Amino acid sequence: MHVLITGAAGMLGRKLTESFLQDPTLGGRPISRLTLVDLVPPEVADSFSGLLTTEGVDLGAPETAEVLASQRPDLIFHLAAVVSAEAETDFEKGYRVNLESTRALLEAIRQQPNYCPRFVFASSIAVFGTPFPTPIPETHHRTPLTSYGTQKAISELLLADYSRRGFLEGIGLRLPTLCIRPGAPNKAASSFFSGILREPLNGQEAVLPVAETVRHWHASPRAAVGFLRHAATLDLSQLGADCNLTMPGLAATVQEQLDALERVAGPEALTHIKRAPDPAIARIVESWPQALEAERAQALGFVAESSFEEIIRIYLEEESSSA
Repeated sequence: MHVLITGAAGMLGRKLTESFLQDPTLGGRPISRLTLVDLVPPEVADSFSGLLTTEGVDLGAPETAEVLASQRPDLIFHLAAVVSAEAETDFEKGYRVNLESTRALLEAIRQQPNYCPRFVFASSIAVFGTPFPTPIPETHHRTPLTSYGTQKAISELLLADYSRRGFLEGIGLRLPTLCIRPGAPNKAASSFFSGILREPLNGQEAVLPVAETVRHWHASPRAAVGFLRHAATLDLSQLGADCNLTMPGLAATVQEQLDALERVAGPEALTHIKRAPDPAIARIVESWPQALEAERAQALGFVAESSFEEIIRIYLEEESSSA
């Protein structure tokens, strides 16, 4: 099986790649070829038994999508994206990367004769916007209030249409905010959700730009990798006309995050939190869902964490083992 991962140098792309290095199979089929693409060539440990290719390419550049589709991968994980706050501040870049490159890749697949790969798309809960009920049912209409959410919502509709027409086997996963993200903060408006836990755990100062009452939908990077791998082998006939699923997660307030941090790391960890309200970040985050229903995904075998202590301990386990 030939697997292509776009956005492979990003956090989730790296985690997914690591899972394939540890277990190079999917649904009992061996992965014989792994192609990793991003703006910069992804760095990968030399432990893959099959053919491994890493490429630094701009997915939005002319002909890039055609070249990738011409390699006819059996399975495509489309993770490449500009994150939320960057898509909001750089309108053109957000649409070029998050929408136009996605459409280019879908169209390049369509143009390949006798070719119908599995296409797993990393969507987002940002496709929903206020006003909405809590929890939000999967049947709720998509009303994104950010450019990022709009780009993801349009891509979901494209994925559904290309799947309906039989050009590919598509499944879109509306991922929760992934927490705790390892490494340095990124430009996502949601980055602080990880920072207020990660930095104190490492004895560093963390900035909290929103009120402790802000509630949001979370899952760990480990859970997200599980979502992606499960989607790769799922019987898609179970999805019906809507091939986009809201992934399971954990609804928690910022205060509940901090309470879990104190229980795991002690009260000293909370002294590293610096309150610095940021109206721009607050405006973006408050337009996002606080809690969602994910019965379809759960019935299909997708699983997330049930407590923030579990999420914190997963981070400590994975990052201490990789240090």
